[in-house]
Amino acid sequence: MKELDGFLAAALQFAALEVTLHKRLADGLENVAESIAQTAKDEIGFYQPAVGPFQDWAPLAESTEEDKARKGFPLEAPLLRTGEFRDTWEHEISGFEAVVGSKDKRAPWFEFGTVNMPPRPVLGPAVIHNERTIRRILGRAAVTGITEGTAIHSVMGYDRQI
Repeated sequence: MKELDGFLAAALQFAALEVTLHKRLADGLENVAESIAQTAKDEIGFYQPAVGPFQDWAPLAESTEEDKARKGFPLEAPLLRTGEFRDTWEHEISGFEAVVGSKDKRAPWFEFGTVNMPPRPVLGPAVIHNERTIRRILGRAAVTGITEGTAIHSVMGYDRQI
């Protein structure tokens, strides 16, 4: 416990806490966005089960598999031909906002499906798969930012490091 000597010391302490909290939360948000983007990349090429409100990925059409075989692409690997789509997943952070996604023009077609193709959602499931990680990272960032790294009893589920 830190003892404060007067109002000026208290004001300075609170200002320092605000800076620390913002830094910890920004770092935590970066880690969360990176984790979601990586999970999205990892889903490409593998049939995904249903999760949350998202249905499982339907098998590829026989004609699609035949076309992939003719062209030498991996079979039974949905959304994966060259790896280009997988490699477009990225994240950007601005203040306390994170954007995770793909700039590939086909991403919305894959995510939501088309008249001729069932949806194979990537982003929504990636967020759901990271729910515990998101809570842990941002919770820890908030607690350590507020407490300036002071030890919190382990029963609370937080440690001193972010």
